[in-house]
Amino acid sequence: MEEQPRGSGGLPEKPLPAPAVPTLSSLGAVFILLKSALGAGLLNFPWAFHKAGGVVPAFLVELVSLVFLISGLITLGYAASVSGQDTYQGVVRGLCGAAMGKLCEACFLLNLLMISVAFLRVIGDQLEKLCEALLPGIPQPWFTAQRFTLPLLSTLVILPLSVPREIAFQKYTSILGTLAACYLALVVTAQYYLWPQDFKHEPHPSQSPSSWTSLFSVFPTICFGFQCHEAAVSIYCSLRPRSLSHWALVSVLSLLACCLVYSLTGVYGFLTFGTEVSADILMSYPGNNTAIITARVFFAVSIVTIYPIVLFLGRSVIQDFWRWSCCGAQGPLVLADPSGPWVRVPLTALWVAVSLAMVLFLPDLSSIIGIIGGVSAFFIFIFPGLCLIYAVDVEPIRPRVKCFLEAWGVVSALLGTFIFGQSTVATILELL
Repeated sequence: MEEQPRGSGGLPEKPLPAPAVPTLSSLGAVFILLKSALGAGLLNFPWAFHKAGGVVPAFLVELVSLVFLISGLITLGYAASVSGQDTYQGVVRGLCGAAMGKLCEACFLLNLLMISVAFLRVIGDQLEKLCEALLPGIPQPWFTAQRFTLPLLSTLVILPLSVPREIAFQKYTSILGTLAACYLALVVTAQYYLWPQDFKHEPHPSQSPSSWTSLFSVFPTICFGFQCHEAAVSIYCSLRPRSLSHWALVSVLSLLACCLVYSLTGVYGFLTFGTEVSADILMSYPGNNTAIITARVFFAVSIVTIYPIVLFLGRSVIQDFWRWSCCGAQGPLVLADPSGPWVRVPLTALWVAVSLAMVLFLPDLSSIIGIIGGVSAFFIFIFPGLCLIYAVDVEPIRPRVKCFLEAWGVVSALLGTFIFGQSTVATILELL
């Protein structure tokens, strides 16, 4: 059977006992949560600030969201301790039932696929700008277009990295994503002060959202940017010492650090370009800026190394479903073990092909993030809220505390449902 990496919320649920001796320190847990959260969503934050109507309304929405984001992480730790499970799917299945467990797996699969699409879009955008920097002042030839460079890169680099049965060694390269995010935040901040004053498009201080719905347009970006909840259960189960107060401290420190990085990028990117900001902030800068070229290369390389990990997690969900379905139907043994090359290679190629096709179909990064943000609302708001409602019935709790926790769970689930619906409808209208 294929060895599955621990500590990842993207794997299908197979109930395992929690680690007997937790080995993850507080600092290690903070860095893992940071690594899970900081990524391609950072590129979209300045555009989200523009859509929300300016710095002040967007920042207020971010702060309100932060309360629910931290609450969701703490809730998942509490639910994990009550249910005795060490994966996100296991907690949802154990507390909310098998139907919710299946819905959780389906959301995982869709979320991972759309993250793969977002990664390819970011890579394609950066390749396009890098080609402009290498061939300045001349019409771009056909082989610099995304329709050529993306399939070529996917075939020659991403597919070979994704095919192996075990890609655990690539987990260590995912630190590049965190470094690239921090570097981008510093570059965007510095460029605001270094940018020629005549080229800035600073918004008027009294700028306000065009409508109340504009405020909610920032939610998908926040959900995509701060999504580390899928890995929260596994991190909590590995934490030393494993206590809810300790986990709460780790959650607060992690998301405050994320908020700092995202806010710096969003504020200074928006102040630099105003209403002219692109959905991918790096696309707003000229191609000949050395610091921005470094950021583009850094981001592209980090995503190329992280994409196979996302694909591996999504493939694991499909393989596990295949394995259980075939075993339940008492099918042939060769079908019951989908980790062999005759299943794994076509499955990997199909995943890459589908994500490539969707990149060419979806117009820009904002549409992709709108879909991801809507699905992420399940992991950040809806599932934690439902788990909290069911978890308070497992252990004896004072009536007033129980009533408050149930009410908070209901509010969280309803807010997540609203964000999912609003984000999905807005994305569909944009595509149409």
